[in-house]
Amino acid sequence: MTARGISQIKELLSRGELTVVEHVQSVLTAIRERDTLDSYVAVAGDEALRAAERADALIRDKGREAWWELPLLGVTVSVKDLLQTRDLPTTRGSLLPNDRPREDAPAVARVRAAGGIVVGKTTTSEFGWSASTVGRVAPPTRNPYDARLTAGGSSGGAGAAVAAGLCEGSLGTDGSGSIRIPAAFCGVVGYKPSYGRVPYFPNGADRLAHQGPLALTVADAGLLGQVIAGPHPTDPDSGLGSLDSPRDVRALRIGWIEYEGTDPEIRRVTEQGKEVLIAEGHRVEDVEVRCQNLYPAVVDILSASEAAGTPPEHEAWCDPGRLEIVRHGRTLSGVRVIQAEEVRQNLRATLRSVMDRYDLLAMATVPVEPFEADAIGPAWAADPRDLMWLSWAPASYPYNMTGQPAVSLPAGLTRAGLPAGLQLVGPVGADDLVLTVARRLEALLEPLPHPPAADLIPVTSGERTL
Repeated sequence: MTARGISQIKELLSRGELTVVEHVQSVLTAIRERDTLDSYVAVAGDEALRAAERADALIRDKGREAWWELPLLGVTVSVKDLLQTRDLPTTRGSLLPNDRPREDAPAVARVRAAGGIVVGKTTTSEFGWSASTVGRVAPPTRNPYDARLTAGGSSGGAGAAVAAGLCEGSLGTDGSGSIRIPAAFCGVVGYKPSYGRVPYFPNGADRLAHQGPLALTVADAGLLGQVIAGPHPTDPDSGLGSLDSPRDVRALRIGWIEYEGTDPEIRRVTEQGKEVLIAEGHRVEDVEVRCQNLYPAVVDILSASEAAGTPPEHEAWCDPGRLEIVRHGRTLSGVRVIQAEEVRQNLRATLRSVMDRYDLLAMATVPVEPFEADAIGPAWAADPRDLMWLSWAPASYPYNMTGQPAVSLPAGLTRAGLPAGLQLVGPVGADDLVLTVARRLEALLEPLPHPPAADLIPVTSGERTL
């Protein structure tokens, strides 16, 4: 059995070939017994099965009409361990005493309200600080295509779980690439909505963090994104709706960005996507986006936020790598933080000017192949004391600084058999445009073979293996 998407599971359920209880029980058992990638840190139990029983009763009562009201009915969804869940601990990847929230985060509550079954919490680095999933709460999450390597991060558990068929979709967070990087490394789809489209709780002072889905297909990611979007009183920045109007998406103007130092294999794979875009009739032009001192500004904004949220008495609990960032943040003056914010404003102005010329931007999601599972970056960026922990992902953090929507989708495999992601970026609010073009591109690119990890996971209905 290989991983199945949301639409496939819904079809099996609607035809009566599988009950929700059977499906959920199978997924829960697979997580407990076969999660060789360390993608989960907590597994749901009786609560998930009770929800499955209610879902089966609704399906018996209403048949296919049940999905008109509840678009995720019977679908298994995992939740990154940064997000509050009322029935599971929320460690946030930290050794600090576990938080047992009384309420779900808004996005989690919306998934449940749409019929989704929360099956567990996925692994994250401590408070999502690194773009790999390494920490002290759990072993590092491993890549479903090569378990010696990283799944990316900090939503690495989410990416690995989706790729391995341990859920149909997952909720992740993205403060500097944490949805899109694991999506690229694990060969799945990662969607970072426009800033504010999905309410984020608890809020962060840096205003970089987005919340969004990882899934097997663009359609599945778009459905999850639609379910969790909309204003919520806990997030004053939430409420941004789609600014798209119906339009012909043929013959778009697309700016192609090639980041310096891109691995030749990543370039070879992702340029296949470029060729498909051209063949579709889009005008694709090479473009360069420059913003002076961008990476140092990102480091300062993130470090100041981490320092503000970490009192000295918590240092003993900190991940050593994150502690280096916290300590750097404490050295920053208010003037320097404001200077970093000025860089952010300059980038926003620059990219707004670029988006006046182009409908979309396209590029490799990550310019390097996955590295060792227990590292926070390639060898040249693996020492947190150098503050280079995000420098290897230059296609990710700029679009957190600007709040633009972005989707990473699988472009193909390198010669080493590892996935490479292609990223599409649109103007703020143009989520529907980005998803529409990504879905068309997905249909034209050759699908990835399922990873070896997925072949270990059976889905059974009674005595049958489906």
